[in-house]
Amino acid sequence: MKIGLVLSGGGARGIMHLGVIKALQERRVEFTAIAGTSAGAIVGALVSHGYSPDEVLDKLLKINFLKYLRPSFKGPGLLKMDKVEELYMELLPHNSFESLKIPLTVTATDIEVGETVYFQSGELIRPLMASSCLPGIFEPIRYNRRLFVDGAVLNNLPIEPLLDKGIEFLIGANCNPHSLDKPIRSMRTVIERSLLLAVRNKTQERTQQCQLMFEPKEVGKYDIFDVRKAREIFLTGYNSVLKSPDKLSLLDKYCNLFNQ
Repeated sequence: MKIGLVLSGGGARGIMHLGVIKALQERRVEFTAIAGTSAGAIVGALVSHGYSPDEVLDKLLKINFLKYLRPSFKGPGLLKMDKVEELYMELLPHNSFESLKIPLTVTATDIEVGETVYFQSGELIRPLMASSCLPGIFEPIRYNRRLFVDGAVLNNLPIEPLLDKGIEFLIGANCNPHSLDKPIRSMRTVIERSLLLAVRNKTQERTQQCQLMFEPKEVGKYDIFDVRKAREIFLTGYNSVLKSPDKLSLLDKYCNLFNQ
């Protein structure tokens, strides 16, 4: 059976995806293909490369992300991402979709044309940077003569490339639960709430096309910039799978049906 995994964007909340993947891998689930936006694209790339979820978590806990960010005083964003490329080269030295062990689709938004672009071949790192380029926070990424920002602007749960590949069972992980309970107390929470509202309605329609969807409400208490709580966010994703026996039974049922 062809099993596809689609991973949403969501900043640091995307670490939740690693926990979800670990729990599924413990049940010997093998992914035929992965698609992701922003944080989901990054997690998808690292797992497709061959890192285990625990290995990715350990690396995240050791990285000083401020080292790779520079202020942008005159550009169309607060920060530049150019040095982030160095970090990606350390993690993904082959810098190629073709070298990944699991086929991957990375989603970004062409801000000039206003359309979603799916990357599946060629250079890997620049599309990853484009996919996670939060508008207003980071300067847009110029790649192949096009100007890109975060893929979540138009498609935060890119199921379309997986459906085009003939995926028979689609598993989704969305780290942006539909909750508006969190108080707005800073510029950071204003930015976060605005981004979540912008993608909310379009994501709902796509979640309904997944046979399994993991979107624990608990992850909503974390900020999209809250990398320091990576281990907690990881466990939120992991436990969301373990605490869903009905969903796991459905997965086992479909696997048995297709393997007969």
